[in-house]
Amino acid sequence: MRNLIVLEFITLDGVIQAEGGPEEGFAYGGWAAPYDDAVLDAVMQQQMSLPFDLLLGRKTFDSWEPYWPHHADQWPGASTATKYVASTTRTASDWQPSVFLGGDIAEHVSTLKQQPGPDLHVYGSANLVQTLMKHDLVDAFWLKIYPLTLGSGKRLFAEGTIPAAFKVTESQVSPSGIMLVKYERAGAVTTGSLGE
Repeated sequence: MRNLIVLEFITLDGVIQAEGGPEEGFAYGGWAAPYDDAVLDAVMQQQMSLPFDLLLGRKTFDSWEPYWPHHADQWPGASTATKYVASTTRTASDWQPSVFLGGDIAEHVSTLKQQPGPDLHVYGSANLVQTLMKHDLVDAFWLKIYPLTLGSGKRLFAEGTIPAAFKVTESQVSPSGIMLVKYERAGAVTTGSLGE
């Protein structure tokens, strides 16, 4: 069985939109850039070097498609990985291998997870991630939590997030204050009373 891992750059108030630049027209596009440091770069390189296939929303795929095929020296896995793209409007791409998933995305992803192959990595893709969480398809979150708040923008944990418990399997803080944390599913939420 393949694990589905969501990898996100996220602010303290949960915003994941347009961390890399102003392409989306978001007022704070590029908010992650001032915090780049060697520790973040090393973690990113490690994660990008793992075997994986990509599961992407159509907008994320559209923004990556013109860039990554021409920069395979920076991230070879992005070109060799199978790109599974959730889309109701696209059916083909020159960036291969790419598979377009229409219809019931949760059902498609559930089937993909049961098939042999590398883990499925999800970057960006805010709308797709909401669907994946709603249907309890996420096995882990690998988050880069930045020391700032933005007050607006697409959030990782939006309405429809299901109750779920997680455990921290790795964590560190970069020199610029980014918390790099891996959270893996740890069953259902349990409750109790403090002080007992």
